[in-house]
Amino acid sequence: MKAIVFDKELKLDTNYPKPEPKTGEALIKVSLAGICNTDYEITKGYMGYVGVLGHEFVGVVEDVNSDKAEDKKWIGKRVVAEISWGCDEPDCEWCAKKNYRHCPNRHTLGIVAKDGCFAEYMTMPLNVLFEVPDNVADEQAVFVEPLAAACEISEQLHIEPMQKVVVLGDGKLGLTTALTLHAQNLDVLLIGKHQNKLDIAKAQGVETQLLQEFSPAPVYDVVVEATGTASGFETSMGLVKPRGVLVLKSTVATGKELNLAPIVINEITVLGSRCGQFPPALRLLKNNRIDFKPFISKIYSVDEALEAFEANKAKDTVKILIKF
Repeated sequence: MKAIVFDKELKLDTNYPKPEPKTGEALIKVSLAGICNTDYEITKGYMGYVGVLGHEFVGVVEDVNSDKAEDKKWIGKRVVAEISWGCDEPDCEWCAKKNYRHCPNRHTLGIVAKDGCFAEYMTMPLNVLFEVPDNVADEQAVFVEPLAAACEISEQLHIEPMQKVVVLGDGKLGLTTALTLHAQNLDVLLIGKHQNKLDIAKAQGVETQLLQEFSPAPVYDVVVEATGTASGFETSMGLVKPRGVLVLKSTVATGKELNLAPIVINEITVLGSRCGQFPPALRLLKNNRIDFKPFISKIYSVDEALEAFEANKAKDTVKILIKF
């Protein structure tokens, strides 16, 4: 089968072995997949990963390795899947609490110990699969994973209806976060550097402003940092009210010195926020609360995979999809 593989270099392998599902797993024919910035970081050495890339997908279950009748019902279903699952060892405190995302021996699709979705076929455990509602197109369903990550904020933090929220960063993560919080009827302002990207959120009712026209002031109850830069973190600290909350969605690895005194002086709560659960994200899509079609810069075929990764680097690109 065809697969996009990273092993010291990015390549399209046209003869990659087709996976076989283990007991309790499904064989999925991938329909559509999305390139994430994490995939790009892996090609620069992040996580030391080797194998098939990709973790954002929608596909159809072709087979199930199980004798149970209820498991066979997955065959023919259009599905998405949470990207992490645990070790299920009996003495694992994380798996015992169903907190698989923090199991130290977890598998993470296309990132840790599991071939990803940038292939014609993939396998996934049945317990992380979710059926896609009939009224949700593939071009919407492929965004469930980043949408779930945005929904995670409201799972971790209760934001009161009258509180003011600002999201910094107009990349895929910032746009998705702002649209998600807006869909939850919160007062949200999105700040970014690119008018064409801000316009995507503005068209769906989100208040936006260019960074160069923005006057920073500590007036926000909740600040979401989604810039992916150390300077974005510093700017975020200056926007939070005393005793407010700073939500970090970016994974910023930097050796730059940061002045953290404002966090102590203003008693700011810092909240790390990563992956989220899929059901809330699927409900938002089923109820047409968010439209991801304007995110799609271009859809490439799997044969154009290397070209797709190059296109993903462009500053005016929002989302690149790969069709299988």
